[in-house]
This record gives sequence, C-alpha cells and structure tokens, in this order.
Amino acid sequence: MAKRDYYEVLGVSKGASEQEVKKAFRRIAMKYHPDRNSDDKNSDEKFKEAQEAYEILGDEDKKAAYDRFGHAGVDGNAGGGGGGGAGFSDVFGDVFGDIFGGSGGGRGRAGPARGSDLRYDLQLDLEDAVKGKTVQIDVPTMSQCEPCDGSGARKGSSPVSCTTCGGVGQVRMSQGFFSVQQACPKCRGRGQMISDPCGECHGQGVKEERKTLSVKIPAGVDTGDRIRLADKGEAGPQGGPNGDLYVEMHVRSHAIFVRDGANLHCEVPISFSQAGLGGELGVPTLSGKVKLKIPAETQSGKLFRLRGKGVAPVRGGATGDLLCRVILETPINLSPEQKDLLDQFDKSLAGKSKHSPRTESWFNGVKKFFDNLTG
Repeated sequence: MAKRDYYEVLGVSKGASEQEVKKAFRRIAMKYHPDRNSDDKNSDEKFKEAQEAYEILGDEDKKAAYDRFGHAGVDGNAGGGGGGGAGFSDVFGDVFGDIFGGSGGGRGRAGPARGSDLRYDLQLDLEDAVKGKTVQIDVPTMSQCEPCDGSGARKGSSPVSCTTCGGVGQVRMSQGFFSVQQACPKCRGRGQMISDPCGECHGQGVKEERKTLSVKIPAGVDTGDRIRLADKGEAGPQGGPNGDLYVEMHVRSHAIFVRDGANLHCEVPISFSQAGLGGELGVPTLSGKVKLKIPAETQSGKLFRLRGKGVAPVRGGATGDLLCRVILETPINLSPEQKDLLDQFDKSLAGKSKHSPRTESWFNGVKKFFDNLTG
C-alpha cells in the first residue's frame, strides 16, 4: 500500500513553519493516541502515521530530502518510531507528559525551589491607618544559612550530581513503546544531592530566625489591604529564591469613630436644652476639633455632615465626610428641685400639640390601629 503524502497526513502546506508542523502533530497525536482510543484499532495506525510524518517534516535535513525526492529520499529514516527527528522528544513530552504524570520532555532540571510566601497581620490604630506611618515589625522566617551560603552542603564541600538521574534532573519512563521524561523522584528535579550536609541547617540551606523590617504604611489603608514586600518571605531551600512577605492591615476599633469606606461616623450626645434652643458644639475630627452648629428644635437622631473630614482613600479619590448623629441624652441623678422644674415644664406643654407634633401623630396612629381591630 502506497504511503500517503506526509504534508497531507499532518494537514499542513509545504511552506508550513516548524511551529505549525509541531502544532499539527500535537493535535493529531492527542486525537489518535492509543491510550485514549483503546477500542479503536485504526487509531494506532493513524497515530504511527502521524508520528512517521513528524519525524521527517520535523527535521530540517530530512524535510529537504523529502521535498526533493519524496518518500524515496527518506526511506529508512522514518516509520521505526525509534530515533525520531530533531525536536521529536520535546513535542512528545509536551503532548504526553501529563498523561503519564511526567513534567514534559527536554525541559532540563527544575532548579532550586522558591521559598514560601509569608503573611504578617499588622494591627493599626485608626489614626495611623488614615494618616500613614512607618512601623517596625518582627517576622519569624526561614533565612539562608550563612555557614553554607544556602547550598545545604557543609563548608568546604559541594552538592554532588544525583545518582539516579546523573545530574539531569529528569528520568525517562517507558510506557509500552512510548518513552517519556519526568522530574527525578530522588532529587526532585534539582539534579544535585547533598552528600555531606551542613551541620547548621542539616542540608536544607535555610534556618529559622526573626527579621526586623521597616514597613511604610501609606495613608488611607483599611482592614484587608495588603502590602507586598518582594523577596522578604522565606528563603528557598538549597539556594532557591526568596518568597514574598504580605503585610495585611487590621484596623482596631475606635472609641469615637466608625469607618465606612472613605466616611467616618460618630454619635454626639446633646442635652435637652441644646436640642430645644440650639447652639454650637465642639466636635472632634482626626485633624482637630471643629464647631458643629445645632439648629433650634433639633430632634434626636438627626444626621449632620461635615464635608472633607473623613478619609482620603489609599487608592485615590475624593476625601470622605464625617457624619455626626446627635443623640438626645436624658439627664440622670436629678435633684428634687430639678425634678420639680421638669414637672412644671411638662405641665406647661400639656394639651398643646404644636410642641409635640410627633407625639400627636403617633397617638393618632395608635388610635386608628385599635379602631380597625375593634371595627
């Protein structure tokens, strides 16, 4: 039976680039791989046909011979599934590494692992969160071992090549007539092992210590905001790069203010006479005391807005406001004389609804409610 044209097998043109040829083979190989088509006898033949085509078209010299002389120019160089063309092991590992649990072929050793990222919970007063501050923090972490310079090997010695992978960092595994590469299980892809470990870090290249770091807190941060300090996390084992440190903000509750985004809220107690006659109150803000004008006949719960007295958000935007809610405070520990005065005042208001419009409205509502029940 005559062989099909290799370009036709892969579905590419003669002018296709190396990447286009590789991509076409990946697509066909994934579709017809025997492990994925165990019930289809034709899939094995189609896979071998695609493999043979890629062995030729994936190699520059063999491709040139094929373009000039056709199948006659490459007979004996294809179809065995053994040697393969240039780059065949790379594409083979890329396609099938995940099937067999490998890490892909031809990618070299993994190298030293990166250190772990760390999180530090920073407690802040509201004033410091709003205005910003530079703080010192002590962070327990794993740092590079000084006696061995992070190599993990005792001073004067060096890591040696892994006896399993020969220093490559990968091992080849056979799956039937397929062969794939994966990270070496003994050295975990590093390609090296510690034969004489450092006595200080026991071959890990890192040891536990506490670091004191200076952290600049920008103005306007809030609970949940994070600052990333690059390379301030744990050192990687055996000379690997450091991880990062994330400082997470936690703003403490305040005795006066409650924050809501860019706005601040507070409650301001006022006396009966201040609410009735009006006046001015000194109200605290994070930037100093200001005057709050209370109109006469102010009701308890009324909200006053002091614009621009809130928080400037850390990510930009308009400064928020301070929202002051006045709360009428009932006097306590009254003397007999004070009680008598209040009683006289209350009697002077009796029957005069203009002084208590809400009271009259409420009683009218209650009366209507009971009338509907009994009606």
